[in-house]
Amino acid sequence: MPDASLAISPRYLRTAEAARYLSLSPRTLEKHRTYGTGPAYRKIGGRVVYAVADLSAWADIGTRTSTSDPGNGTVLPAKRHAPIPYAGKERR
Repeated sequence: MPDASLAISPRYLRTAEAARYLSLSPRTLEKHRTYGTGPAYRKIGGRVVYAVADLSAWADIGTRTSTSDPGNGTVLPAKRHAPIPYAGKERR
């Protein structure tokens, strides 16, 4: 009989696997992580891992039904963007 705790535990992917899941290059995913435009990640020990649920949620931000659909959000490109205000102050 399978262990029930394994069925509900989150699945984590390393950068290369996560990039493959999103159909991106690992380098693009690394750039998203550097610029803060990518999916949420975790540091476990010295390793970067991504939860599959976080990858799916990040990709879903860009969901559209047509070219004229404004959607709910935008998945930003992996490049440096203008500072985002944080608690009333700009980030450095």
